[in-house]
Amino acid sequence: MENFNIEKLTKPFDIEIDSIASDKSISHRCAMFSIFSDETSHINNFLTAEDTLNSLSIVEQLGAKVVRDGKYVEITPTKELKEPKDVLDCGNAGTGMRLFCGLLASIDGAFTLTGDKYLRERPMKRVADPLRSIGANIDGRDNGNKAPLFIRGVKELKPFVYTSPVDSAQVKSAMILAALRATGVSKYKENELTRDHTERMLKGMGAKIETDDEGFINIHPLEGHLKPLNITIPTDPSSAFFFAVAAAITPNSRVLLKNVSLNPTRIGAYKILEKMGVEINFIEKENIYEPIGDIEVKHKELNGVVVEEHISWLIDELPALSIAMSLAKGKSLVKNAAELRVKESDRIKSVVSNLEKCGVEYTEFEDGYEITGGSLNKASINSHGDHRIAMSFSIAGLICGMDIEDVDCILTSFPNFKEILDSLRN
Repeated sequence: MENFNIEKLTKPFDIEIDSIASDKSISHRCAMFSIFSDETSHINNFLTAEDTLNSLSIVEQLGAKVVRDGKYVEITPTKELKEPKDVLDCGNAGTGMRLFCGLLASIDGAFTLTGDKYLRERPMKRVADPLRSIGANIDGRDNGNKAPLFIRGVKELKPFVYTSPVDSAQVKSAMILAALRATGVSKYKENELTRDHTERMLKGMGAKIETDDEGFINIHPLEGHLKPLNITIPTDPSSAFFFAVAAAITPNSRVLLKNVSLNPTRIGAYKILEKMGVEINFIEKENIYEPIGDIEVKHKELNGVVVEEHISWLIDELPALSIAMSLAKGKSLVKNAAELRVKESDRIKSVVSNLEKCGVEYTEFEDGYEITGGSLNKASINSHGDHRIAMSFSIAGLICGMDIEDVDCILTSFPNFKEILDSLRN
């Protein structure tokens, strides 16, 4: 993929979009969770991006039979997961690597997880250390903190009572997956509810997982196999959010985003846009695993906003929100967001350094930043290998034009992003 040279829009748009990338988080989990059944899982609208296809490949290497026809996938698990003959490549997917740590920790065999040059520099101790505390055998570079990670599976992990010091859906999911094969009931607690796709999907498959009055998630070990998945994966709300921001910052524009996951832990960024003055309507439908519906976004004048709560619900959308903040009236503040520094890039540094090139005034903090809104200027920016930085500044280009380097990373989550972006000009 060549660098993007985004031209400024010359007219408003009014468009319905039903081709946005399928949900990445749910696609990863569909690939992994299918192996807990003894029957074939049927998955419609699977995300055919590099990261999620890597998860499918890993499941195949573990012995499952995978049949894929476009976005339709059938996964027939093997009776016993097998030890792979080669390393397991997660590509750029932190979700893939961290969840596979929990899944493989209790599987008999030796497993090596690796990824691309960006993933190999991301911290893994936040998942590896709690897993080690319950008997998992995990090692890696940098004193076990970085990939490649080597896992020697342990058949019987200890049940646990664990309160996580970080609010992370990846840590939570890894611990839940390990707990399914522990020798007793495990209890996991987080300070703030993070994405709950893992709990929803596993319960939909028949796993016994419930939250008690003290806020602990109680995970019972499996007794036999789970029911197979029969699911249509919704549109990814994080991917759809780029076009919500496009409508929010483009005068007289409107977009209708079709069949999006309306999971409350995934639409926090839309609520922030609404707080900034944008008109947003949620049109709900039904689904067994996840609430699904359409999201209508209409341009209104933007005002500055303070964002310091439920950061775990916004971690993927804050770069795009920062574009809206840069065009809002007044100052906007992001706090308690240190987690941004350990994503595909240091997203705090990536956001503010690129906004500076666009003429935006800002103050950087260790856990966030303050932006003085007003206008954006055309600039040449670098994505730092982070797909969400590349796509966020592509949206900014609709207002001022933008040259964006290193855009191959977009293929990890949203292969047809540029095609949809270009359709706004029609």
